Amino acid sequence: MSPHPRLVRLAALGATTALSLTACGGQAASDSGADDTPQGVVSQAAAKKIADRYEKVNNKANAAQDDKLLGTVEAGQVYAMDKATYTLFETWPKKEQKAYTKPFSYQDREYVIPEKGTATWFAVRAKSSDDNKNSVLLVFDKVGGTYKMVLSLWADSGQPLPKLAVDRHGLAEAVDPDTKVGKLAPSEVGAAYADFLETGGKKEGKALASTEPVENAKETYKRSSTEGAADGKATEKFFTKPPADPSVYALRTADGGVLALFPAAHKQESLLKESYRSIAALVPNDEQSALGATRGALITDTFEGQGLAELTPRTARITAVDFQHVDAR
Repeated sequence: MSPHPRLVRLAALGATTALSLTACGGQAASDSGADDTPQGVVSQAAAKKIADRYEKVNNKANAAQDDKLLGTVEAGQVYAMDKATYTLFETWPKKEQKAYTKPFSYQDREYVIPEKGTATWFAVRAKSSDDNKNSVLLVFDKVGGTYKMVLSLWADSGQPLPKLAVDRHGLAEAVDPDTKVGKLAPSEVGAAYADFLETGGKKEGKALASTEPVENAKETYKRSSTEGAADGKATEKFFTKPPADPSVYALRTADGGVLALFPAAHKQESLLKESYRSIAALVPNDEQSALGATRGALITDTFEGQGLAELTPRTARITAVDFQHVDAR
């Protein structure tokens, strides 16, 4: 991942698939020797070592766009997104390429470590050396016997990360993703968000409060359903798909609510209207071409993403989403 994904990832849904028409020619858990003291999933020292290794290897992989090297420290949703980022690297302006490959470090770290036996994962709350205004929450889970980073969510400056609950031993409380918190469980938030892309929020989306990510998704649906693509010569529709990694992570917040980190994914289908199919074709842009799309009557773009949501018995608020264009056909 980059020091701040939003600098290079396209957060505006649908913005990457403009089509042209052409004629067919938390707190740190402490180590304790007391037998009756609860232990964390990992110790603070181990968490620091894992995060340090990730930082070092990630910087090296970014410099070379080496997805195999990156795969030694990343997995799940983040890895699916970052592999596509490497594929698209050559389509970016030189200034963005330089910013992405510049080494960075995670600073002001807080290790958020659940009690051993309640989770397989831990999180790190930090800031980047390239952006000390916004916080990121990184999730490291055990994959094939090795801890790898699987989700990373940046909090917008207007939506800071909530304070997380810790017990008297400094351990965080992991929450079962299938546990209802008001109208939604953490595992249901991704589908509720996707409903805004598919229907404008007429179904599962009704459970979500109005926030900037939700309003942006609602506007994307409105634009796609009314304007379509290619100056109205093609329709544009969104369809939910299973994410690359369905794992959802949740933590208790200091106010008694739950912070959910969830995956999300969708397909965007641009289909030339029948009356134009004998005389024209949809032409992929540079990004779509790099991901495999060719000209024709139909272009299907796939996006993988992740999000943050704050759940309480009274409301469900998505505060951040991050999507990456990963495939085009």
